[in-house]
Amino acid sequence: MNATPITPVAPVTRVRLINPALVALSLSMLLASFGTSVANVSLPTLAKVFEASFQQVQWVVLAYLLSITTLIVSVGRLGDIIGRRRLMVAGLALFTFSSLLCGLSPTLWLVIAARAVQGLGAAVMMALSIAFVGQTVANDMTGRAIGLLGTMSAIGTALGPSLGGFLIAGFGWQAIFLVSVPFGLATLCLAYRALPTDPARPTHRPGLDLIGTALLALTLAAYALAMTLGRGQFGLLNAVLLLSALAGLAAFTLAETKVAAPLIRLSIFRQPTLSTGLATSLLVSTVVMATLVVGPFYLTGALGLGATAVGAILSVGPVVSALVGVPAGRLTDRFGTKAIATVGLAAMTAGALALSLTPAAFGIPGYVVPLALLTAGYSAFQTANNTSVMKDLKPDQRGVISGMLNLSRNLGLVTGVSVMGAVFAFGTGVSDIAAAAPAAVTAGMHLAFTLATVVIATALTLVLRSKTEGSAT
Repeated sequence: MNATPITPVAPVTRVRLINPALVALSLSMLLASFGTSVANVSLPTLAKVFEASFQQVQWVVLAYLLSITTLIVSVGRLGDIIGRRRLMVAGLALFTFSSLLCGLSPTLWLVIAARAVQGLGAAVMMALSIAFVGQTVANDMTGRAIGLLGTMSAIGTALGPSLGGFLIAGFGWQAIFLVSVPFGLATLCLAYRALPTDPARPTHRPGLDLIGTALLALTLAAYALAMTLGRGQFGLLNAVLLLSALAGLAAFTLAETKVAAPLIRLSIFRQPTLSTGLATSLLVSTVVMATLVVGPFYLTGALGLGATAVGAILSVGPVVSALVGVPAGRLTDRFGTKAIATVGLAAMTAGALALSLTPAAFGIPGYVVPLALLTAGYSAFQTANNTSVMKDLKPDQRGVISGMLNLSRNLGLVTGVSVMGAVFAFGTGVSDIAAAAPAAVTAGMHLAFTLATVVIATALTLVLRSKTEGSAT
């Protein structure tokens, strides 16, 4: 009697971390971050070419940031409604086309207008890249995927100043925008082919909350302008804008309680993981901005370094973040989000505390070592925090929640520009920071990072008091 042949059992298929869809998302995050940092290095050149003031050319940076900040939640929600794949493709196409317009614009105001459109495309790319993670990798690899996206974001941020300076010197200011065109086209083609197909749209689906969208955009724009205009001087205009933002927030909150399908369901803020994740992301991003606002003044005014050395030292932060992102994701998947978030915040606290105490006599190592510790902790925290918030979300929530995560980070950055800059200026005790003595500059840095230590310690307390991961969903 012949034995019945045994049918081999197919092995369990495991979704690879590196796949075409994830490559497309990583490139999208890199391009959006590159667009954020590359324009800063061009401002002196643009001021000379277009015979414009600093206040005018700074809108090349502000227009991009304002578009991202004001629209990132709305585009995330729109992706949940109409389909994330088709919106991502549209966002990449818009980003690429507007990059071309930036490089071909004959006037400064056309460059600014094109940058605003480019920021809209970047908002889509940033919001939906994280939202897509749940559809592209296995659930137990979420941390690694988000860590990879964080790494690509840091690489894009680090590349901006260095590559931008090279391109301007060799090919002119137009090159810093035109360089994104071929990479944008390649990413667009890859996203079109590799991203998961959108599910069939239901006959009756909720529309976009237009009133809520408009109110939120106006509120965020008013707040961002209040925090960035005036170059560190908080005047009457800043106060009016801040009051307008508070009034807009009240109007938005009221409007969201009156519509059947709100842009943001206010009840979600009762979820501990989400509310803690958004609050801590805002707090730590405020501190990270201090390294970019206070750092250059300290390195030049207290340590006497030139522009080249300052640029090289400031690049340490993004480089460290890029190196830590993927390993932090692996550790998050293995040990859990709360453990890695706690370790990351503890490292940030130690780094900020060291910067608040280190004397100028310690020189460059006295700044670089704490900076590396702080940014490594930041990368680990963001990876764990984003994983905690995004893991196990319902499909129809991923876009808007991802947008809110990015928004909390951006609001922290713009807050840091104003708050940390003001604290540093106050700590120097002089009206003209450029002429401040090295001891005064050091005192200002110590005060700014003392506040930073308190802010991070607050974030650490919130995480330690939070419930274990997964409770929010």
